Amino acid sequence: MITPAQQAILENIHKRWEGTGEQLAERLGIEIVDTNPHHLVATMPVAGNRQPYGLLHGGASAVLAETVGSYSAALLAGPDHIAVGIELSCSHNRSATQGVVTAVCTPIHVGRTLSSFEIVISDESGRRTCTARLTCAIRPAHQEGLASST
Repeated sequence: MITPAQQAILENIHKRWEGTGEQLAERLGIEIVDTNPHHLVATMPVAGNRQPYGLLHGGASAVLAETVGSYSAALLAGPDHIAVGIELSCSHNRSATQGVVTAVCTPIHVGRTLSSFEIVISDESGRRTCTARLTCAIRPAHQEGLASST
């Protein structure tokens, strides 16, 4: 369950980019399906995100991992801070060739200036396709001109 302040963060992100086509996650078909910052979940279709051999592109998995980790970090950082990814590591455990993959993000460490997350991406059969780790820097939003308007 998220707090009203965390809900406002999500709404502000959505309002800022709605209808612009500028969000990579939107272009890849990523959908956040559970906004709990301690167990954030998103899905992404394999179709449209393939590499030349027909498998899910590893870069698409990396985008999915960074998306869920960044959302979780932003929610945990609060409305006066922003979270920016500074390191991403992905191990591609098995290929996905069809359907939808699901990413589950779990915080490893949540601090004042750095937060780290484990992201597990699985296929529709529950088989792990990718294991990722993301570290985000937490910065004051006013330094970036991105403070919450609520």
